[in-house]
Amino acid sequence: MTEQVTLQVNGQPQTCPVSTPLPQFLEQLGLNPRLVAVEYNGEILHRQFWEKTEIQSGDRLEIVTIVGGG
Repeated sequence: MTEQVTLQVNGQPQTCPVSTPLPQFLEQLGLNPRLVAVEYNGEILHRQFWEKTEIQSGDRLEIVTIVGGG
């Protein structure tokens, strides 16, 4: 069985496998990584760091979906 970590996503508890890369986690949540902004442990995380960021136990993510329109 794969070890799981627990984290907070927009204030709600979530789990994922240990060392899941951030873009893969976003896809597991049903989100398109190109259409969201992520605050990671209280700091805006620039896209250039997403691939290197692995989800750890206790992480806190705030995810905002970008909505187009007028």
